[in-house]
Amino acid sequence: MKYYPVCLDIRNRDCLVVGGGAVAFRKVKTLLACGASVTVVSPAFASELAGIRDDALTLVRRPYESSDVAGRFLVIGATDDEAENRKISRDAEANNVLCNIADLPDACNFILPAVVKRGDLLLAISTCGNSPAFAKHLRQRLEKDFGEEYTEFLRLMGALRKRLLDTRHAPEEHKPLFEALINEGLLEMVKEGNTDEINRLLDDIAGDWLEGSCDYDTLMDSGEE
Repeated sequence: MKYYPVCLDIRNRDCLVVGGGAVAFRKVKTLLACGASVTVVSPAFASELAGIRDDALTLVRRPYESSDVAGRFLVIGATDDEAENRKISRDAEANNVLCNIADLPDACNFILPAVVKRGDLLLAISTCGNSPAFAKHLRQRLEKDFGEEYTEFLRLMGALRKRLLDTRHAPEEHKPLFEALINEGLLEMVKEGNTDEINRLLDDIAGDWLEGSCDYDTLMDSGEE
């Protein structure tokens, strides 16, 4: 199987999860964290799932019905009944809806990779369903290699990019500047918390491009707006 890699914007999208156990809980948490509007259908809900307090979450306590998939952007089947999960898949296919069925790759029209997330850095690992255990192993290795410094680094780079765009420079003009910041060790400076060196590097490389201050604290504060 060859999959097309993609990152979906599901903010305010209407998503359905069928199932009320631990697997459904994990799927719901991820969907909510990405800004989706989530409906969960199940005859019963685990305490963790029932305990979520989020205006974007609706719990419907009853058995699944085929009509539940109508109009959804995305559907996840997470019941412990394979026959029902396959029915969810068929219903989603009939409605041209994105569908993932837990532990049944052949019943999915998309699969979920193992993920390492550091702020806006997203690393996805997939074995195309051949070995979820190995995908997990790789995720754990990458979690050690990619620390929280990547969160701060990308916040800084994003804030600097916004400032540069606000000066009306063409985006393609910025490429050498960002490459220079990376090659001169900006990430390592962020990891070490060396703001004096960061400010020196920013001034040397980006100072002539910007109006006003481009120091670390100012850029990071603007990145929180």
